[in-house]
This record gives sequence, structure tokens and C-alpha cells, in this order.
Amino acid sequence: MRMKLKLTVVATLAMVAGFASAQDTVVKIGHVAPMSGSQAHYGKDNENGARMAVEELNTQNVVIGGKKIKFELVAEDDAADPKQGTAAAQKLCDSKVAGVVGHLNSGTTIPASKVYNDCGIPMVTGAATNPNLTKPGYKTTYRIIANDNALGAGLAFYAADALKLKRVAIIDDRTAYGQGVAEVFKKTASAKGMTVVDEQFTTDKATDFMAILTAVKAKNPDAIFFGGMDAQGGPMLRQMEQLGMSNVKYFGGDGICTAELAKLAAGAKTIGNVVCAEGGASLAKMPGGEAWKKRYDAKYPAQFQVYSPYTYDATFLLVDAMKRANSTDPKVYNAELIKSNFKGVTTTIAFEPNGELKNPAITLYVYKDGKKSALN
Repeated sequence: MRMKLKLTVVATLAMVAGFASAQDTVVKIGHVAPMSGSQAHYGKDNENGARMAVEELNTQNVVIGGKKIKFELVAEDDAADPKQGTAAAQKLCDSKVAGVVGHLNSGTTIPASKVYNDCGIPMVTGAATNPNLTKPGYKTTYRIIANDNALGAGLAFYAADALKLKRVAIIDDRTAYGQGVAEVFKKTASAKGMTVVDEQFTTDKATDFMAILTAVKAKNPDAIFFGGMDAQGGPMLRQMEQLGMSNVKYFGGDGICTAELAKLAAGAKTIGNVVCAEGGASLAKMPGGEAWKKRYDAKYPAQFQVYSPYTYDATFLLVDAMKRANSTDPKVYNAELIKSNFKGVTTTIAFEPNGELKNPAITLYVYKDGKKSALN
């Protein structure tokens, strides 16, 4: 009899526990990045950061508006394509996500930001850096990383002041990101007295740069600035070596500033000439960077690229605003996002009135023995 009673109690408790979890309110958070194509390594890293945050949040028994919340990541692939990016954004709107982390590329993020604005969903990017993103003044658009004005200018200052370079050629991939960061570098370099000896254009799908580089070599530059991504940067460095351009410095923004660049350069000595910039502090100087990276590497071995600490912070930032508003309704909690003072892994996140990060840091990197190393 006692055994039967004990079993009944256990069964009842199990039912109550099941009932309680069935009562959890599911809140969807969207994530968009290129999960296919030549930039999929960035996309996977970004998604990992957001997924890691969601999994950690689900261990914290978050209660908002009197309801226990279970967060769910809804991940979409935009393939770094603007049309696919807006389609993914509309899909997330239709899925009634509470907020969006992403996108990665400026070329997808800028058009997607209008879609999110029209459906009233906040989006936080920790990767798209073109300054035009915040120019429309959408109240749903937030960026938690330095923009290209800081990255391009920082690299130009270093080229002119620290390295005393005089002649630079500029190549960009014609994307919103590549053109944007190259334009800022050009403007700042010219203001610092550097001469732009040549300007060339490619695409974010190209792999053969011999004709462009041959034309550039004829102009005898001290350096090349490339506005684009590592999938093009790596082969370009190989082809520079083949053309005997081993003494030419190679500058670029966060698009080339990855561990993958050294692999894509495939042993080319020109990797030692790279100076690249990222928004934010180096992992070693981020408030929670090194401890976070250990957890990330344990969960996702050999997948870290650049932006996952930012997508991680962006996810927690959205939830922090929900908690402060005591609501998961984007139309309610969005008013709290702009007032954020969130102590994240990357920095303490607070916003300017236009959704730009206050006091953004940048870090310059070089490659020593093929490994990315912070200069500052």
C-alpha cells in the first residue's frame, strides 16, 4: 500500500512538472546571417553566439510579465544576398519573432532594417558596419559595434602616422560594406596627405584578381586597401605574392580580419603585411572576453571567427530590455532598448539617439606566424 502511495505521489509530481513546463511561454528570437556560400563560416559563428545565449537564458528561469519564458532561436540564411535578406526578414516578421539578431553584411542589413521597422520588430546587429544603416532614423535599428567611419579612419591614421606610407591603391568589392569602408579610408588617407594612386573594383564572388593586381602594381603603391571579405582577401594575398608584391602593405576592415584569412592565404608570406581593424576591443580586453571564449570553444571547437561575442551580447540585450519593460511585446519593450546600459561580454552597451553604440572602440590586428594578433 505504501509503495503504491509513493508511486502515485511521484506520478503526480511528474504530472505537475510536465504541466508547469507546458505553461512556459515561448518567445522567439530571430537570427539571420549567411549560412551558405563563401561567407558561411562567419554566419555559423554568428549563429553560434546567438544560440549559446539562448541556451544560457533558458537555464535562468526568466520570468517576464508573470510568465516563465522559454526562448527559441529562429535562424534564417540570407546567403549574403540583399534579396534573400529581405525575404528572410519578412519571414521572421510573419513568424512573429520578438526581436532579431543580425544581419551580418551591411548589404543585407540595410534593406532588411526597413522590413523590421515596418513590422515593428527591433533588430540588433553586431556585424554590419556601414554608417548608412542608421541614417533612415528607424527606431527599431541598433548597432553594438563600431561603424566604418571608425574602422576606415583608424586604418588610414595608422597607415599615415605610424607607417608613414605615401601611396595607396584601393580595391573594393562593390558591396555596401566594401564600398563604404573603402570610401572612408580613401577620404581620411587623402586628408592625411596620402596619394591614392589607383582605384579598382571586383565582386564578392570573384577569386581571380591577377588583372586588377597587375594594373595596381604598375602604379607602384606602398599599400593596398581592400574593402571586402576574407574569401576574396585570402586569394588576393596569394596572387600578390605571385606577382612579386611582397613588400606592399595590405589594409582592410573587419571583413578580412578573421582567423580564416591566414588559411585562405594558404601560406603566402604577404599575410605578414596585413593590417586590419575590428570594431570593439580585442577578446583579451573585453570585460568578459576570455572567460566567454573558453565557454564558446568548449561548445563550438574551431568555429570562432569575429562576431559571435556580439551576437551573444545582442541576444542578452534584447532580453534585458524585455525584463525592464516587463513585456516580450516588441512594441512595448523597444522603448527600453534605447535606454540600455547593459554590461555585456564585449563592453557596456549604451546607445546614441540614432541607435549607434556610444563610445565604440576599435582594435587593429596583424598576423604573426599566421596568427591574428592585436596591435593595441
